[in-house]
This record gives sequence, structure tokens and C-alpha cells, in this order.
Amino acid sequence: MAKQKGALAQVWGIVAWVTGVLVSLAVGFGMVNGTLPVKYIPVEVTAVAGWIVVILTLLGVILAMVDQLGR
Repeated sequence: MAKQKGALAQVWGIVAWVTGVLVSLAVGFGMVNGTLPVKYIPVEVTAVAGWIVVILTLLGVILAMVDQLGR
């Protein structure tokens, strides 16, 4: 038997998820723009890693929406 979440737990989960998405995008774009350098790693490598973070975050958002629509 599956345990159902209460309304407050669902709201808390959504808040935590949105916060994670915003932080991921902020870090990714900071790496892309050079605002958030990583010591001992070339700026070009950091920028590529930043784009990977941004793309994977957006992909995760899209997949989460598709998953919710499919339920």
C-alpha cells in the first residue's frame, strides 16, 4: 500500500525542487559568464561545464513536467 503525502509535504517538495532548479541555473550561468571561476581550471572548461549544468537542469525540468502530466 502506497503512503500518500500530506498537502504541506507536497508544498515543501515543490519549494525545495524550485529552489534547486534556481540554484543550478544560477551556478551554471555564473560559470558560463566567468562570474563563478573554479580555481586551477581554465575558464573555457568552466564555461563548458556551466553550459552542461544549464542544459541538464532545463532537461530535468522538462522531464519532470512530462512525468507529472503522464500521471
